[in-house]
Amino acid sequence: MTQYGFHFDQNRCYACQACSIACKDWNGIDPGAEKWLTVYEWETGTFPNIRIHPLAYSCAHCEKPTCIPACPEGAIYKEETYGAVLVDQDKCTGCRKCYDACPYGAPKFASDDPGEKMSKCTMCIDRLEEGLQPLCAASCPLRAFDFGPLDELIEKYTDIRYCEGMPSPEITEPAYLIWPQREKEPLVPFDAERAIELNRQRGDLGTMFESKEDLTEFESGTIGRSELRMKHESMAELMRATRNDMA
Repeated sequence: MTQYGFHFDQNRCYACQACSIACKDWNGIDPGAEKWLTVYEWETGTFPNIRIHPLAYSCAHCEKPTCIPACPEGAIYKEETYGAVLVDQDKCTGCRKCYDACPYGAPKFASDDPGEKMSKCTMCIDRLEEGLQPLCAASCPLRAFDFGPLDELIEKYTDIRYCEGMPSPEITEPAYLIWPQREKEPLVPFDAERAIELNRQRGDLGTMFESKEDLTEFESGTIGRSELRMKHESMAELMRATRNDMA
């Protein structure tokens, strides 16, 4: 079996959601939490050194998938041509043990209703059979995705399967390579202390904040998404973690 996989360049992605929307459109999935391609966003740092982190993630089609042995009905399997991890929905009973076992939260559900069947990324096998790329790779306007045989991707991009906040790749050996964000470099040098002071006073608007600590010390929960979370307790929580109801 030749294992195919994805490469994702985190430096190119700006979380436009084109990949997620294209995936839903191609596969006929309604708007909502059933996102086979999920775009996560979280922020770190404080003004004026804030950074938004994006991660577009579907299913890693792992070389050692934990979802397969977790399914009591044998509904999940790894096909032989591309190494895609697929689900037979006729066998699925919606027990969600696959979701509990998957460290990436790749199994998806349309609702929180008991017995809701699992669905997930199919690696666009229907397109692969026609010699086409998966929709996520084909739709990205900045070409953040690449797709192909995993060994060729590793030779081209190096074998990095992790960015900060993701589970250890040693658990499942995901067929998902990533170039994590590079260190942020200012294009125009500036005085950060002066920028803070200038923004404190806003003319007729009065004082925006009283001290530097107001920009760095926050009550718990003030920053809604301060870290990457790929698993969620409910569909509503997933939607809040992935920005909006567009995709």
